[in-house]
Amino acid sequence: MALIHGGQLQKVAKKYRIPAADWLDLSTGIAPNSYPIPDIALNVWQQLPQQSLKLISAAKQYYQCSELVITNGSQAIIKALPALYQQKNSNAKDVYLPERGYKEHAHAWRIAGYNLHFYQDLLPEINSLTPHCVVVIINPNNPTGQFFAREVIKKYHHKVSQLEGLLVLDEAFIDVMPSKQSYCSEVHNEHCLVLRSFGKFFGLAGIRIGFLVANNDWCSTFTELLGPWQVNGPAQIIAERALSDNHWHTKQKKILNELRTTQERMLRQVFPTTLIANITGCDLFLTVSFHQSDSAKELYHLLCQQGIYCRLADEQDTLRFGITTEEALSHLKDACLLAQKKLTSPPTLENNTS
Repeated sequence: MALIHGGQLQKVAKKYRIPAADWLDLSTGIAPNSYPIPDIALNVWQQLPQQSLKLISAAKQYYQCSELVITNGSQAIIKALPALYQQKNSNAKDVYLPERGYKEHAHAWRIAGYNLHFYQDLLPEINSLTPHCVVVIINPNNPTGQFFAREVIKKYHHKVSQLEGLLVLDEAFIDVMPSKQSYCSEVHNEHCLVLRSFGKFFGLAGIRIGFLVANNDWCSTFTELLGPWQVNGPAQIIAERALSDNHWHTKQKKILNELRTTQERMLRQVFPTTLIANITGCDLFLTVSFHQSDSAKELYHLLCQQGIYCRLADEQDTLRFGITTEEALSHLKDACLLAQKKLTSPPTLENNTS
């Protein structure tokens, strides 16, 4: 069964009978402002994509790693990894995953027949990990925003290596975290893989490009599995320019932090503390939790009625808002105010004429 994700605007627009062009789509954690698309020569569009050595060099510099594979996003890696790991380690049976997080991870390991063990806010007890196990860490977590420092990750990497297991780090949103927190530079053996997303921080999810950071053996395995022409030529040129533009990286981080701070302040002003329990996240999304879980589902519906599309959690007890632009923030505020008013207003009593 296909999992529900954000970004399904056409489906939601049809359900609420509002033209897609009239929506404010905050259902994903993709930056609202994008890296500018450079001019691309016609022959690049005409030819089959070749492996770009310039992109590989730029990516290794950006991610501070020695080996990587260019992919058309993380999903292909997530889907194929469980079966590949069984081939490499037939004793692997247990996988530890965050209870709340990107559901495709759990879905892939479950289909492959692994025993799933879920942890909540804290990582699983390190001494309870089983031999040959897999530990999946989404850092920072989507949608909770939970973040683990590199020193903590290193302890789990060491332990998993001793157990002949595998540490899988999904760093899709780490670009907006403090520098030198990525674990890419520490990947030197077969017991650790890091998934990196390009589209979220650079605001270009539509070009479908990502990276797997791993040792040479894992990189060779996935290169052979995925085959040629994984990423189209124009996407490679765009990514190479973007990854090399240090000035833009600094500017983007500043903009996203300012937008997130302003949006979080607005949400806290609009939603009273009697309604919301907490707001967590990072500079690419904000997740609102409520004292009463039903509030999330009701607010989601009320916002959709106004053409505001946020992400209702699979558990249906939190709302995740992507970061919006300064220009669109007043529209979001007005919609939240009206939704909050309708949610908290007592029902109108009709006159009893009986």
